[in-house]
Amino acid sequence: MCRAKVSLILFCFFVFSPLCSAQQPDNINNHPATDVYDGWRLGIQAWTFNSFTFYETVEKTAALGLDWIEAYPGQQLSKEKTEESFIHTMSPEIREEVKKFLSDSGIRVINYGVVDLPNDEKQCREVFDFAKDMSIETIVSEPPEDAFDMIDKLCQEYKIKVAIHNHPKPSHYWNPDTVADAVKGYSKWIGACADTGHWIRSGINPVEALKKLQGRIVSLHIKDLNEFGNPNAHDVIWGTGKADFEAILNELDRQKFKGVISIEYEYNWENSMPDLQQCIKYYNKTAEKFKPTGWHDLFSEDLSNCIYNPGSWTCENGIFAASKDDFLWSKEKYGNFILDLEFKLAKGSNSGVFLRCSDIQDWLNSSIEVQVLDSFGVENPTKHDCGAIYDCLEPSGNPVKEPGKWNHYTITCKNNKIVILLNGKEIINMNLDKWTQANENPDGTKNKFNRAYKDLARVGHVGLQGLHGDIPAWYRNIKIKTLKD
Repeated sequence: MCRAKVSLILFCFFVFSPLCSAQQPDNINNHPATDVYDGWRLGIQAWTFNSFTFYETVEKTAALGLDWIEAYPGQQLSKEKTEESFIHTMSPEIREEVKKFLSDSGIRVINYGVVDLPNDEKQCREVFDFAKDMSIETIVSEPPEDAFDMIDKLCQEYKIKVAIHNHPKPSHYWNPDTVADAVKGYSKWIGACADTGHWIRSGINPVEALKKLQGRIVSLHIKDLNEFGNPNAHDVIWGTGKADFEAILNELDRQKFKGVISIEYEYNWENSMPDLQQCIKYYNKTAEKFKPTGWHDLFSEDLSNCIYNPGSWTCENGIFAASKDDFLWSKEKYGNFILDLEFKLAKGSNSGVFLRCSDIQDWLNSSIEVQVLDSFGVENPTKHDCGAIYDCLEPSGNPVKEPGKWNHYTITCKNNKIVILLNGKEIINMNLDKWTQANENPDGTKNKFNRAYKDLARVGHVGLQGLHGDIPAWYRNIKIKTLKD
């Protein structure tokens, strides 16, 4: 076949095919990062949870609604494998296990440190090889200055950054002037990991320190402390201490910083989750003032932006749950959007996520239900199993996890298209315009809805369904972003 005919066929396919990529909604191939500032990635420095295992740290990071971790060397891997730790010398078999655990959890190790980088190329290559294998972007270290020539060479070879961290006095890099002088003349692959808390302990104003490192800041360990200039000061909830937190974020915005901001909370070690939730809430409220991505919580924790019958839904520690067979609806209406959320099932749970409901009194015939169901282990899912557009379109697979584990939905609605990812796998790619008849699906099977889906409103409330019987389902990290038409 001649090249012209091939080109014409391809052109026709991509222009006229109902599944053509040009018509696909945004972000259908991956769960999007839901950070609130365009260019900043908020994550956890695993040292925050050094009383726990690495796998527990991953689970806690996911529970906080964050996507990123900065791992440190030596953290015990799991309760089951007490002899193993997260470290660059772990065996290939353990690395593969860790990668799978991270992938299943939707979490990425993006930084690694603080780790030694001595003036020994062989030892440094071991760290860089590990970072490359784990897709780590930045190695955080406090290397000797006579190692910088070799480290800069490795950075450029591996395309991996090194960020110089500052512990407090009397460590070598406690003063930002020392860091600025040390990285001067080297490539942009070497910069600073700015630890605001250690600066405060050393009596250094974090904003002034950031100014001295302008253009060389690669990542940050962010803290707010209860006292200035006291080496024994401890962490407090962001915005309540001595850091002038909003000024720090304002300075990063002024410098057009792009990178990872790691929460390193070194207080309330055994029960820091409530404090961390408050830190994140403060950060989100403050950071989105500068360069917002458009992501926000669909439901407020006090349910003040919801439509529901009082007593039917509660939110505790960021987890939404129903006590009755009743709905939780957004007051705001949405048309084109990405909805990102997590849900957990009990054995036998039956719930649902409802999209674009134009009439909450007749929700059955004025909205689209994405099924939430304990269908773990089903080999050939139907139009009623988890991930289905209920009674209309079965999912292409069944990646739902066993009861008791958190699942991750990303639901994109863009005009006539609905695309659903469940636990990282695309399971629904629906063209509403194909549903032209009431009570009938395009494949000839019947459905229970007295309106054709192509005729449903393209704007409406988003909702969660309550109990079916006495079996609960739980939801958390429910975030939404409006898309342009």
